[in-house]
Order: sequence, then C-alpha cells, then structure tokens
Amino acid sequence: MPMESMPKNQPRPKPSQGEVLETANADGDVSPESMVDLDGEPRPVSDLLAEVQSLRGELARFKKENRRAVVRRRAEKALKPFQAELIRMQKYLEQTKKRMIILFEGRDAAGKGGTIRRVTRYMNEKHYRVVALGKPTEHQRSQWFFQRYVEQFPYGGEQVLFDRSWYNRAMVEPVFGFCTQQEYDDFMQGVVGFEKDLVRQGTILVKLYFSVTKDEQERRFERRKTDSLRQWKLSEIDVQAQDRWDDFTHQKYEMLRRTHTSWAPWTIIRSNNKQRARLNAIKVILNSVPYERLDPKLDFVPDPDIVASGARELEIMEAQMLREGRFTV
Repeated sequence: MPMESMPKNQPRPKPSQGEVLETANADGDVSPESMVDLDGEPRPVSDLLAEVQSLRGELARFKKENRRAVVRRRAEKALKPFQAELIRMQKYLEQTKKRMIILFEGRDAAGKGGTIRRVTRYMNEKHYRVVALGKPTEHQRSQWFFQRYVEQFPYGGEQVLFDRSWYNRAMVEPVFGFCTQQEYDDFMQGVVGFEKDLVRQGTILVKLYFSVTKDEQERRFERRKTDSLRQWKLSEIDVQAQDRWDDFTHQKYEMLRRTHTSWAPWTIIRSNNKQRARLNAIKVILNSVPYERLDPKLDFVPDPDIVASGARELEIMEAQMLREGRFTV
C-alpha cells in the first residue's frame, strides 16, 4: 500500500542532537559546510572535524608523555636495589678508611650530572662530596696544575665525585685554546704517573667517560633551549660543541690512547639512553670496590651494549679511521 505523502504545509520536525541540517550535494555526502545541531546550536561540520583532530593530537601527546613517565618510573625503580648497594659500599669505605675518587668525563649533555645525582641520592652526605671546579683564578694558574684538584681529594672513608676533572686539560682546554701546546704536552706526560701514585697509595680511582652521539647531543641542546628549567645548563661552549665535534673526537682518541692504563683504566658509558647509562655506571662503580654485597642475587654484570673498556673504544675508533678515514664516535 503506498505511503501517504506529508502535507505540504506541515512544518519539518526539529532535528535531534547531532543530526545534519543540510547537505552539500545531491548524493547525500556530508560536506564541511554542512551544519549539525549540537545542544540546539547549529555547528559547521568543519569546526567539529577540526576539534576532533585537535583532541586526537592531544590524546596522542598524552599517551606519549604517559609512556615516557612510565618508563622513567620503572627505570628509577630498577635503580633502587643498586642504590642500596651504594650505601653498603659507602659503609665499607668508612669502616676500612679507603679513599675513592670517581671521574665523570664526556661531552656536554652526555648525562654526567644526572648520573651523579642518582649515584649520590641516598648516600650519607657526610662521607661524599661532588666537586665541579670552575675556571681557575690567576693565582691557581700559577700553581702546579694538579694542585687545585689535590686540595679536593678525599680523606679516609670518603668519596669524591668529580663532575669534570683534571682531564679538562686533555679535552676542553686544547679544543678552545684555553691552554698552550706546552701545557697540554706537560699534562699528557705527567698524568699517567700522577694517577699511578694515587692508586699505589691506596686510592680507588674510577674513570668514566660518557659517550653520546652527535644527533642525540643536538637533540638535548635543543631541549635546553626551549625548556626554561634546563636553559641554565646551556653555555657558550655548549653552543660551539656541535661545530667542534670532530676536534673533540680527536682529543678523546688521544686521551684514551695515552691515559688508558692497567692501574687507571677508562670505562666508556654509552649514554644515548640515560636510564640504561645510569644503571650501568652504578654497576661499574660497585664492581670497583671489594665490599660484601647486600643482595648477591642482583645482576652486577654491566650491559656490553652500554659499557666498554677504553681499550675496546680505541679499537672501534681505529677501525672507523681505517674504513672511513675519520672517527665517528
């Protein structure tokens, strides 16, 4: 039976919420110019589509940040058993009156400071110091080069962590012209014997070099520029670090070649992944002291993808030079 047609004068029913009020073409496809009723207010479809896209972007950013936060929380949780071991190690040093020096070296933005904070977070502040010496005064420049560092050395039972050390003279100073060639040569000839005496007289010396790639360093510099909480870290030297990348690499090679010794070896920490670098740096520190483990079931073996000996790093760099004619790490 045919349906009755609607009387011509009968008003069209009010659309329900979300109903399209008009279409753009005869095929019935909704165009961006179409209107939709929302809470009694006509809204263009184009506006709604833009809002949906914006919400999708916000959701994606939220998920990404949430994933990062979860990863950070897990990484910090994974550190805690090893930070407890650091406390046990510190007690051993106090009881035996052993002296310990840890050098944190590497390029700018390589993760040295963050690692130092994780190492010392739960330690007894009375028995460790973090030393980050600034530019030497004119009086200090007239002294024996090592003198201002020796003044910061630990007493029995204490640890001193140098955030950059006397190896400034092997890396930063020659690159930027802060020392003469003679001063550099004198340092490179004297530092090996200086460290041999330190170790021979009972000081535990750990030398860590944090190695970051050029792309990752650039990414971290960019973050410092835009993050108001990190801008204080960005110095004029940092700004030039990328342009002088190859110069720093050459100085790194010479430093490893001439100062990696059996009594004071270098340990390389690959620090593109900060969380893994921190954990493995702590393992290296713990393994350098013969204390009784708090939890022997922990895995104290460093990750070979993160940790390498100075000798192994030299082999890698020399192989790169043979293959490509330049260093790339």
